[in-house]
Amino acid sequence: MSSKISSYTVQSVDKALDILDILSEGSIHATLQNLSDRLGISRNKTFRLLATLENRGLVERDPLSGIYHLGLATVEVAHRFINSASIIRYAHPVMEGLARKHDEAVYMTVMKGDEVLFLDMVDCGQQIKAAPFLGKRFPFFTNAAGKVIKSLESRDLLEKLFKRGREKKKLPDLVALESELNDIREKGVAIESGGLGEGIITVAVAVRDYAGKVIGALTMLGPSFRMVTERVENEIIPSLREQAELLSMKFGYART
Repeated sequence: MSSKISSYTVQSVDKALDILDILSEGSIHATLQNLSDRLGISRNKTFRLLATLENRGLVERDPLSGIYHLGLATVEVAHRFINSASIIRYAHPVMEGLARKHDEAVYMTVMKGDEVLFLDMVDCGQQIKAAPFLGKRFPFFTNAAGKVIKSLESRDLLEKLFKRGREKKKLPDLVALESELNDIREKGVAIESGGLGEGIITVAVAVRDYAGKVIGALTMLGPSFRMVTERVENEIIPSLREQAELLSMKFGYART
C-alpha cells in the first residue's frame, strides 16, 4: 500500500477487516483474548469491533465456547461479488464445459500478491476427489496456476519476492524455480504434483485480457491415479489451451 493511500486509512476499519481475515483462515481458537493478541490491541477495543461486526451479521459468537467465526452475511456479500464479477461471469460457463467433458474439478484462479486465490469452482461428479479449495489462497510456487501466471512476469519481480519473503516463507531455490518457469513460459502450460497435497495434480493455462495482461488461469485438478501423464497431455492440456484462448478472447485478447 502506498504512503498516500495509507495516510487516509481508518485504523478501526483496518482492524475490523483484519478480524474478518483472521476468522476466514480458521487457523486460531478465535476467542476474544486470542483475537486481541493477534491484532495487537486491547480486549476492550477488540470486543467493540467484534460487537459491531456481529451486529451486521458478519461475525457470530458461540455462546457456550465464546469462539467467534464468520457470520452468514459474509456469504451473502461473497455471492453478490461473484455474481457481479465479470471474470466469474465469463469464466463459469467455460469451467462447466470443462468439468462435464473431463469429470474433474475446474477452478478459475487469480493472483493476490504472491498467492493464488481459488476464486470460482465447478466440481466433478467423481466419488473420490480432492477437498474443495474454493476461496483458499496458496503460495504461487505450490501449484500450477501460480507458476503459469508467474512464468509470464519478469525475473526482477521474482527476485524481489525472494528478497522480501525469504525469512517468512519456505521458498524453493530461485535458480531451479526460474528454470521451471522458463520451461512453463515456452510450453504455455504448467503441471504441478503434490504442491496442494499428496497425490493431487494441478494443470493450468493462463487467461489474458485485451492488453495481453495475464488476469488469471483456468486450472484443473484431481488425484494422480486419474490425472495420469497420457491423459493430461492428450486430453486435458489441449482442452485447457482451447478454452483459455476462447476465454481470453472474451476479454478482448487477440493473439498476434
